[in-house]
Parts: sequence; C-alpha cells; structure tokens
Amino acid sequence: MHPRRLAIILILSGLSFSVTTADAYVGPGAGLPIIGMLIALVGAIVLAIVGFIWYPVRRFLRNKKREEEQGESTSDEHHDESSTT
Repeated sequence: MHPRRLAIILILSGLSFSVTTADAYVGPGAGLPIIGMLIALVGAIVLAIVGFIWYPVRRFLRNKKREEEQGESTSDEHHDESSTT
C-alpha cells in the first residue's frame, strides 16, 4: 500500500473515532418522514428482489412443468397407439 494512501486512511479513521455527541432534537415533523422513507426503501428492496429473482424462477418452473406434461402426453399417445394395434 502506498504511504500516501495509508496516511489518508489513518487520518480518516482517526477522525471517525473523534466524533463527539451532537445535542440535537429530531422532532415528529422530521422523524416521521424519515421513518416513512425507510419503510418505503425496505419495501422497494423487497419488491426488487421479488421482481428480479422470484418471477424468472417461477417462469422457469412453470415452463419445465409444461414440458414434462407435454412429454407425458406424447408418450401416452404413442403408448395408446401401439396397444390398439
């Protein structure tokens, strides 16, 4: 690691440990929108996971099931034709 990069990392980590408390008040006017935003963010992440992962998996499983059903129906037709002759 370069000495300059190491110095920057040490300075930033030192500054992060020297943080003092802030005497601040977050009232309901600012606190409730923040809570609502966090709930919306979690909901968006869940819906993104469902949209990008679950639906393609469901489509794959549905297509696989249809292929199996079609394979069984064609093998049944061949079996029925050979048994009637």
